[in-house]
Amino acid sequence: MAEHIDLGRKGEQLAVDFLQKKGYQIIERNWRLGKNEIDIIARDGKFIVVVEVKTRTSNQLMEPEVAVTRDKQKILVRAANAYVRYNHIDSEVRFDIISILIVKDVPKINHIPDAFYPMV
Repeated sequence: MAEHIDLGRKGEQLAVDFLQKKGYQIIERNWRLGKNEIDIIARDGKFIVVVEVKTRTSNQLMEPEVAVTRDKQKILVRAANAYVRYNHIDSEVRFDIISILIVKDVPKINHIPDAFYPMV
């Protein structure tokens, strides 16, 4: 399998473990509906949390979270709307980013709650 796919899966598992240790309930992983995809959907208290995970082995060009551009944010909002409609959910939705930098097999995890807000 391609290295970047393996790295992404490793990062997503690290993110799931991290969130569970913080008391989040993992609802879905790699949820898809059509072109919509969400890495992790979790519950944190009253919130449904849509989590985008970005994993890198170097931050030489940019920090991993910077890769969640405005265009990617719009895609995540569209996917979250689809998830909420499809599952008839009536909870507030929050968008978090988990940025993971793995250097020499040592992960550094940066969790950014409320990383962005849906654009109106």
